Amino acid sequence: MNILALDLGTSSVRGLVLDGDARPLPGALARHKMILTVHDDGTGTLDAGAYLAGLVACLDELAAGGHLHDIGLVTTSAQWHSVVPLDAGGGPLGPVLTWLDTRPVPVAGATGPADADAFHQRTGTWWHRCYWSMRLPWLRAHTGTTVARFAGLAEYLFGALLDAAPMSVSQASGTGLLDLRTMDWDAEACALAGSRRDELPELAPDGWRGRLRADHARRWPALAGVGWVAPVGDGAASNVGSGCVDESRVAVTVGTSAAVRLVQHLPMGGNLPRLPDDLWRYRVDHDHVVTGAAYSSGGNLFAWANRELRLPRGAELEAALARVPPDGGRPANVRFGGDRPPGLAPAGSGELRRLSFGTTATEILAGLMRGLCDLVAEDLAELESTVDGPVEVVLGGGALAASPWWRNAFSAALAPRAVWYQRNPEVGATGGALVALGRLGDAAGLADIVRTDEKDSYS
Repeated sequence: MNILALDLGTSSVRGLVLDGDARPLPGALARHKMILTVHDDGTGTLDAGAYLAGLVACLDELAAGGHLHDIGLVTTSAQWHSVVPLDAGGGPLGPVLTWLDTRPVPVAGATGPADADAFHQRTGTWWHRCYWSMRLPWLRAHTGTTVARFAGLAEYLFGALLDAAPMSVSQASGTGLLDLRTMDWDAEACALAGSRRDELPELAPDGWRGRLRADHARRWPALAGVGWVAPVGDGAASNVGSGCVDESRVAVTVGTSAAVRLVQHLPMGGNLPRLPDDLWRYRVDHDHVVTGAAYSSGGNLFAWANRELRLPRGAELEAALARVPPDGGRPANVRFGGDRPPGLAPAGSGELRRLSFGTTATEILAGLMRGLCDLVAEDLAELESTVDGPVEVVLGGGALAASPWWRNAFSAALAPRAVWYQRNPEVGATGGALVALGRLGDAAGLADIVRTDEKDSYS
């Protein structure tokens, strides 16, 4: 049985075909870039209709290439925190707010949780602009018409394609409205969001499977009757794809954004260990949680520098970076897009210091890369304090696949811990498939982990 794995990212939507061990099949990949609208006011949005068209185009491309035969399951890794207001017919009333959008603020007269610490321990989140508890009232005030209900990007897309589109507990945990222990909507969080249950997605039960609607089954007959699994949050999926599924290994993943995360086995109804003040916690599935910290900057730093600084390309760039020490040499604050929760720094908070007339574009890039390494190192120390014994680190994600220098800079910043590298850049898609298959226990053995200086066979 092959698996169709979808990855609903911020900069692109991808579809790829995996074998039964969640390994990508050669050539069976379709990718369509997405236009992320960003402005200095903190806007970070995607066009819902264009995203749906991109996903459809990926499926069409895979079908045209003959890659959809023998598909037995469709799995999805999807970005956390997104939200789109919908009308009564399920159509979007505005763009999709992504994790990068920092505009939501409390509406007039709103107050936060009665007990902020208790709220944080139950939901794993804060009353913060990244979560639906603050986003939904702000959207109502700014949409300009009556909102019938709200959905994440994945639920909007699946609502257009499938017979039903409930929200997985993994995606629901990223809204900030879910009680992580009971895995039901949290009453206080919903009150802060000003939302009734019928305005929120239905929660998918464990083992839920969807099917293509008849009109779409005719378009992609190879997928008619194939089960679609409820999406996994992209961060959780990336940990699994990196082979980091217990307390001995922490994943550092750099895609468009970046994060440091630890997975633990904590089934529904069990008591959750105390969560440090500055870390979040979400659900991987009904049996596991993921704890960590995330950053608004990652591969988008490289993309910005490449666009604006006229950097050399390919091997020439790596050769230039090799002449820069691992510490980067230029202290940087990489909060270009502001803070992820619980921080409140606005978009446009980035800084780069110690510049001179002799500073090169490559040195600026190196300073930005190292700036992210230093943020991760700080939060890794706090995350490590929650478990017994030392941890290993596995680096992964498309941005690190593209830069050996960045991998070595992370190794230097995270020393003396053992630091490894997952060579497969599609850790989200493969991890989402392993979660869907119930094979978290196999993830470490299936991960293609090597030394950080080993040649990237996926390039």
